[in-house]
Amino acid sequence: MISIIHAIFSVYTVLLFCRIALSWFPTLYKYHATKFLIFLTDPYMNIFRKIIPPIGGVLDLSPMLAFISLRFLESFIVNMLR
Repeated sequence: MISIIHAIFSVYTVLLFCRIALSWFPTLYKYHATKFLIFLTDPYMNIFRKIIPPIGGVLDLSPMLAFISLRFLESFIVNMLR
């Protein structure tokens, strides 16, 4: 069960990295795969964007907090299962 939890969190972490990378290429937003990725990741990212809004409208530091929180959540769940 713990390995499944690790796998789920690892996949979501990769999805978040991809979402952040895609923000540098706005012309890719027209593709269905990109829209699906945004659909999967933006609800989680928006939580942290409310806490840390983009600086100057362009520098978004909220992903750092999102990644840290994701790791803490994974550790918490794994420790609860042990």
